Amino acid sequence: MIPLSDARTLTRRGTGEGDGVAVEFCLLQTISAQVDGREVDLGHLRQRQVLAALLVDANRPVSVERLIDRLWGEGPPQRAATTLYSYLSRLRRVIEPLGASISRHPQGYVCEVDPQAVDLHRFRDLVARARSAGDDTHAARLLTEALRLWPGDTPAEPDTPWFNALRDTLEGERLAAELDLNDVLLRQGRESELPAPLRLLAQAHPLDERIAAQLMLALHRQGRTPQALEVYRGITRLLDAELGLAPSPSLRQLHQDILVGAPLLAVDSAGGPLADTPPGSGSGSGSASGSGPGAGSDEGHRPTPVAVPAEARFPVPRQLPSPPPVFTGRGRAMAELDRLLEPPSGHGGTVPIAGIGGSGGIGKTCLALHWAHQRLDQFPEGQLYLNLRGFEPSGTPTTVASALRDLLDSLGAPDGSVPTGLNARAGLYRSLIQGRRILVILDNARDAEQVLPLLPGSPTCVVIVTSRHHLAGLVTTHGARLLTLGPLSTADAASLLTRRLGRERVHKEPAAAAGLLQLCGGLPLAISIIAARAAVHPTFPLQGLIRDLHGAGGALDTLDAGDDSADLRAVFASSYGALSEPARRIFPLLGLLAGPDIGLAAVAALAGAEPRQVGRALTELVRAHLVTAHRPDRYTMHDLLRAYAAELAAADPASRSAFERLVDHYLHTAHAADRLLSPHGEPIALTPALPGAAPVQLADHQAALAWFAAEHAVLTSLVAQARHAELHVKTWQLAAVLPTFLARRGLWDELTATQYAGLEAATALADRSYQARAHRELGNSCCETGCFDDAQAHLEQALDLYRELGDTVGQAHTHLNLGWLWERRGDQQRGLEHDLLALDRFEAADHETGRARALNAAGWDHAQLGKYEEAADFCREALALQQHLGDRRGEANTWDSLGYALQHLGDHRQAADCFLRSLHLNEELGHQYNQAETLEHLGDTHEAGGDTAAARAAWQRAADLLHATGHHDADLHRLRGKLQNRS
Repeated sequence: MIPLSDARTLTRRGTGEGDGVAVEFCLLQTISAQVDGREVDLGHLRQRQVLAALLVDANRPVSVERLIDRLWGEGPPQRAATTLYSYLSRLRRVIEPLGASISRHPQGYVCEVDPQAVDLHRFRDLVARARSAGDDTHAARLLTEALRLWPGDTPAEPDTPWFNALRDTLEGERLAAELDLNDVLLRQGRESELPAPLRLLAQAHPLDERIAAQLMLALHRQGRTPQALEVYRGITRLLDAELGLAPSPSLRQLHQDILVGAPLLAVDSAGGPLADTPPGSGSGSGSASGSGPGAGSDEGHRPTPVAVPAEARFPVPRQLPSPPPVFTGRGRAMAELDRLLEPPSGHGGTVPIAGIGGSGGIGKTCLALHWAHQRLDQFPEGQLYLNLRGFEPSGTPTTVASALRDLLDSLGAPDGSVPTGLNARAGLYRSLIQGRRILVILDNARDAEQVLPLLPGSPTCVVIVTSRHHLAGLVTTHGARLLTLGPLSTADAASLLTRRLGRERVHKEPAAAAGLLQLCGGLPLAISIIAARAAVHPTFPLQGLIRDLHGAGGALDTLDAGDDSADLRAVFASSYGALSEPARRIFPLLGLLAGPDIGLAAVAALAGAEPRQVGRALTELVRAHLVTAHRPDRYTMHDLLRAYAAELAAADPASRSAFERLVDHYLHTAHAADRLLSPHGEPIALTPALPGAAPVQLADHQAALAWFAAEHAVLTSLVAQARHAELHVKTWQLAAVLPTFLARRGLWDELTATQYAGLEAATALADRSYQARAHRELGNSCCETGCFDDAQAHLEQALDLYRELGDTVGQAHTHLNLGWLWERRGDQQRGLEHDLLALDRFEAADHETGRARALNAAGWDHAQLGKYEEAADFCREALALQQHLGDRRGEANTWDSLGYALQHLGDHRQAADCFLRSLHLNEELGHQYNQAETLEHLGDTHEAGGDTAAARAAWQRAADLLHATGHHDADLHRLRGKLQNRS
């Protein structure tokens, strides 16, 4: 091992085919660095993991939050960020002599390195080149070189959720490359090299039809046709036993071709790209069969996954929920979905879309997920899944703005870069997904209007939409294929029940099994719940279960699945009645929350019980198919089950106190999180939390951000629920602790909705103090989204209320907001007047944090008006006070203002130093617009000092940041003008 003290600056050798590299960073299974085969000491495992987390995204920024998540998952240490910085500092010293570097970027940290020096990126580059190669000899050489980069049986070291998922992805890519090489060797007539390694692969992947097809073809060509046919019989038996499926059409065709000795099985010496079709599809050459069990009849015409540069591959979203454990029938629907995979000419170059319709519980989501998991190889660049909550009992579907925000987060849009406007947000989404082979599943859509802004524009993507409503608008505007699901056929329903309960039990009581199926009416949801109920009691007679069902049900009314033959209430009531007492107590409580899901800690608050006890009850509910654990310690449920739970809760007088405990749990946790995010903000006084509410204890700023990120959708729903329940005080308090996080994430729609709810609650209480605060937050939101007239109206109402109350600090804050509004409107003099009024009132109230902010605002206004000496004096006074108070957000703003004044006073060196200090603080705080503003000022200073190249570089960085945020068009236009004029 080469110690750090012996490291030296190294140069790489060429990167052509077959050339090695003197320096190599290894990520394939092990994390290491080598120089001419000798290992470099990178430090302990966690430090090496930091390097790996950066090298996976080589030459692209990775945010601090994402690095922490990759290293520690959901359980980071208390000082995760500080620990991370120390690792980064040590790594810098180690890798710089190796020709790589780690630098701070506005969007995180970047490891700058030649991709050819990283085995992962070299592997992907070689495979991509092989797949586009013009001849098989060249492709075989490239694939062989790519596979040589993988170590032997060296154990993989990291063990965090992200690293484990990455390892699974890489193993999949390795297998795909091996199978691609097998295809080439088969086309070259080199089948004698394949049977032994193919048998090993078949043992490791017994249900993989592509491997089976390759092995069958290799054996047949060697004159070992009986063994080839035995391979087919073996995988046929396994597919039926394990998945209840028949072989894919292409594998069946290959079997038939072998039986008749079809000439298409002869060697194709012409070769060609790896995008050819599989054996048995009628093309005569190409990769062997399909992608796995259940491949459709059109799989021979599936487009080859689009190759993208290695640096554009990450992050790869893998969002699909687990597939249904048992799936039966829907053969026609599966075949229709397979038509989405036809080449672009098959659908006119538009985005291929399928709309799956049908009643609640009919199996729309199960069909979409089953098909998607069977076709994962067709979407190597990711799968997006979004529940649009179109039919939630609360009646509040996911807004388009929130849906786009979730999609952008999943695609790796940098923190702070998500635009405000819907059109800009949709445009950024389409830009990030353009040209990528990604599957998008939009589940539970209310109607076509909710879906249209979420559609990608690239025909390389495939979209599946599920809804209870007819999505005719998608046919008219986008040529979507519509599939309407009905109840399962008698045979398919019986097959589903049999596979869930076992043949022996069903055959023992055929009449009772038929009776159960009649009650379920072919509805898969009902059959699954009945089967889970019966499976819990394997010795319980099925006839007894029928008696329970007949005695438990009632009219369907609110539990309308759209099929009168399925008595869902009877099914639900029977399963509910079979639960243990703790699980029966918790299930109705889950109907009290309208949000998309709920965490374990919140369920414990609902129940007023210990999390461990609640966890056991939730496990029982999951096993009974009444609840789904879609992420660790987070739970959701089908909307029909939620409606049933809500009915049970409405009949229980204790539900009110449970809901109030839940509100207190979220309110007190959110209040503590808000104080961590904004320690200099305006606190509110809370009454003690109810016994059993158990707020979450958050350690630091990062923990607060993570909690808000997980819970903000629940919180915004809870504000509306609390208002509806007439918990007026709790409503305005909940609304009051959300603006910091929502504004930082640019969630202006959610911020506006919660503040209006808080305003209504405060009005009902005649609480003028919070009415004023809500008007002020609404004014800020309107100002940020360009609704200046509305902003002014809200802020003037707030100011009037604060005057009536004699609240000097409230008046001061509102004057600061008005100063910002008038600056945005271009009236600097009027802005200065409001900022000086704010300063006067903060001083009168002895409010030091506010006074410092007002001093900076006044300094900025003076600079805008050309009074630079006065501006610098105001800023220096503000800066001293902010440094004393530890107000880093205010300090960042003031350094920029001071730099602006000094620049115009001709002190370019000091001005640049001020801007760099501001930039560093804003990078740490994640305020991208402020970073862009400071970079523009820094560029202006460089230009004034005669350094045009440095000026252009700073302006370009600023323009890139503003373009990423999708708004502030006037600022972006101004910057582009500077760049054009100095070109």
